[in-house]
Order: sequence, then structure tokens, then C-alpha cells
Amino acid sequence: MTEDEAVDDELLTIGAFAARARLSAKALRLYDRLALLAPAHVDEASGYRYYRADQVERARLVALLRQLDMPLARIAEIVEAPDGAAAAARLDAYWADVEARVAGQRTLAEYLRGRLSGRSSEMYGKFVVETVEVPEQVLITEMRHVLASELPAWIGASLGRLESAAHECGGVTAPPFVVYHSDVSMESDGQAESCVPVADVAAARAWLEKQGRTRETTVRVEPAHRLAFTRITKAQVAHPQILAAFEAVEEWMAKEGLWQAGPCREVYFVEDWDGAGAQDPVCDVAFPVR
Repeated sequence: MTEDEAVDDELLTIGAFAARARLSAKALRLYDRLALLAPAHVDEASGYRYYRADQVERARLVALLRQLDMPLARIAEIVEAPDGAAAAARLDAYWADVEARVAGQRTLAEYLRGRLSGRSSEMYGKFVVETVEVPEQVLITEMRHVLASELPAWIGASLGRLESAAHECGGVTAPPFVVYHSDVSMESDGQAESCVPVADVAAARAWLEKQGRTRETTVRVEPAHRLAFTRITKAQVAHPQILAAFEAVEEWMAKEGLWQAGPCREVYFVEDWDGAGAQDPVCDVAFPVR
């Protein structure tokens, strides 16, 4: 019997199975090697692979998912899902990640196009800049020297810790924000400060006493001030495309005759970060001004 013949009513040779699945034998061997589609039986003597007819649907599904440039681990999650609804939900989650990544890349391309073409001012004109008066605030904060690549994870973790601690400090009174005391880039680990405004300064200082030296935590009272800011989407938050927003605010300040009165910051007003879409407004890029 040749490898391309059917073995019996239950098992198919790799050639016969490949024809039914509309795939190549080479692709099937790859799926086996990647643990995405194992043969139903492998002959110990000849090494021939045999498949069941009911594996055709899985073979076709794997092939289609690979056309989405889906990582192998994500493909495995989908094909191993307990039912169709769960598989569809996992595909939805993957595609949401893809769309968010593409939106971020599109924003980055626009930023780079503006820089390379010398039309930065035209790019900055897309941002609407306003001012707002911010009252005096009691802040619990966490400091760290951080690279731009480390920012997303650290911001999420540090603000999460501070927002949990805020329950001991009278509760959160305003959106949390991150202050940049020195330059943060892919090469420079500048000092960043996560800040959560809270209601009770005495309770905040009591909380600080319990922290010891585990992290660079502080409590401070920030005086009332005026902010110049522009609102950006989730796709625009990523580095370096967020730099266009900072530069747009700086250009606007110069035109308006305003002076920078403190370090720049990002104010995160969205409550459900994970639920926000790529084009949803989530953050204000701001400078204290006078």
C-alpha cells in the first residue's frame, strides 16, 4: 500500500487527508511539528502519518488562523476551545489586540511622516489644546527611573497599587496622572512619578508611615495650578507617537505666550482602560503653565 492510499474507512494517509483538507503534506507535517494537529496514528515501521476524516475541519481552521498571522500559542488556544462560542470569543480577543496594534502603528506612521516631511506644524494642528484650572490636591505617589519600553507595565502596576491604597486615604478625588521629572525615552531611564489624588492628608501620611522603604512612595500637597492640555486616544498613548501630542502643546504654549511652570504629565481619566477602544479618548497630555 502506498502512502497516498486510504488505510481503511477510519484512517487516511497523509496524501489522502491533505487532498480532503486542501492542504499540502508539507503543511500537515509542520502542524504536527508545532503540536497544532497531530496524526491519529503514526506507523512505527514506516513513519507514515495517518489521519481521521473528522480532523479535516481542524486542519482547515489552523490554516485559516495562520493567515491572520496569529501566534502559534493563540492558535492552540482557539482550536482547543471547549466549544464554538469559546473559540469565537478567543478569536475576538486576538483580533481586538491586532486592531489596537495596527491603530498604534498607523498613528506612529503619521507621526513619522510629519517629521520626515518637515510638516510638523501641520501635524500639531490636529490636536485641540485647552487650559484648565486644577485645585490644590493631596497626592500619594510612587517614583521610579524607567525606560519608555517599561512605562506601560509600570504605569498600570503603580497606579493600581496607589488606587488600592487610596481607600485608606479617604478615597480618590480626581483622575490619576503620571509626572515626568526628566526625559524618558528608549535610551534614557528618566524619573517618572505616578500620582493619585486623595481626600485625607492625615490618613495619607499614616499610610506612608506603613510603607517603609519597599518603594519610593511619597505624600505631597500640590498647589492649585493651571494646565495646558490636549486629549488623546488610546492609540496615541504609545511611545513615540505620544511625543506629537507633547510637542503640539508646547507649540501652542509658545504661540499663546505661556511659560511652562512644572514638569509635563499624562492624566488618565478613563476608568476602564482595557475596555477602551483604540480610538477612544483616554488621556490628557498636559503642562503646568503660567
